[in-house]
Formats: sequence, structure tokens, C-alpha cells
Amino acid sequence: MKTFTPTPKDIKREWFQLDAQDKILGRLASQIAHRLRGKHKPEFATHMDNGDFIVVVNCEKIKVTGTKMADKSYYRYSGYVGGLRETKLHKMLETKPEEVLRQAVRGMLPKNSLGKAMLKKLKIYAGNEHPHTAQNPKELVLPY
Repeated sequence: MKTFTPTPKDIKREWFQLDAQDKILGRLASQIAHRLRGKHKPEFATHMDNGDFIVVVNCEKIKVTGTKMADKSYYRYSGYVGGLRETKLHKMLETKPEEVLRQAVRGMLPKNSLGKAMLKKLKIYAGNEHPHTAQNPKELVLPY
């Protein structure tokens, strides 16, 4: 018996819509990363991007456990002396709630060009509306 290796013509991508209201950040991010990689499909291959498109709405209403809301920090560095900037999670959720979920998912994807291509299939919106109604996204219900 020969081992099946998928080719680009074998990839069937679907669109899913996910409501992030009252979901826990880490659990949600891991399930989104799982779907973006395509690990839920029987024809999964590590060297290919065969995941689905995910549209996430209401990301500003996401939850975290413990004291992460006050303690968790996001860092960015300009490359210059004294150029390290720190932003707390509660401040990020007020200003850029999409970026909180995007960074959580990005950390769970491969750190190469394949991971960048997978991240492009993630569409995150703070409100209840999104511009992808023409793709007819199916409602995605996550187990936890």
C-alpha cells in the first residue's frame, strides 16, 4: 500500500465563523490554530497549508483566567537603546482587541513562511459584523 501525500488540488478550504464572546483566550487560540493548520482533516500534511478560513467576531469580549488581566504584558522592541515598550493586557483589549487574539494564535503556529500563510486565513473583528458574508461562513461550535 502506498502512503497518501496530498497535493494542492486535494485541498478543500471552508469558511467558518466563530463567536469569541465569553471564551477563554488560550483555549480559543489553540483550537483556532488547530483549524488553521488543518489538523482536523484526514489529509493533513505537515509540509502543506490545508487549513480552513476562520472569521472571529466579538473578540473584545474575550475572557482570561487568574490575574492575567492585570499581570500579562505584551512587549515590542524598536531596536534602539531604551526602545522596549510594554503594554498590559487590559490596555490592549481596550485599544486593539484583535491583536490580542492574533498574537495568541500566532504563537501556536509554525515559525516559518507556512505559519505566515496560515495566519492570513484568520480574520478577526471586534464587533458583531464582518465583511465576509459573501463566503457564507458556517457557524463553528468549539468543544470547550
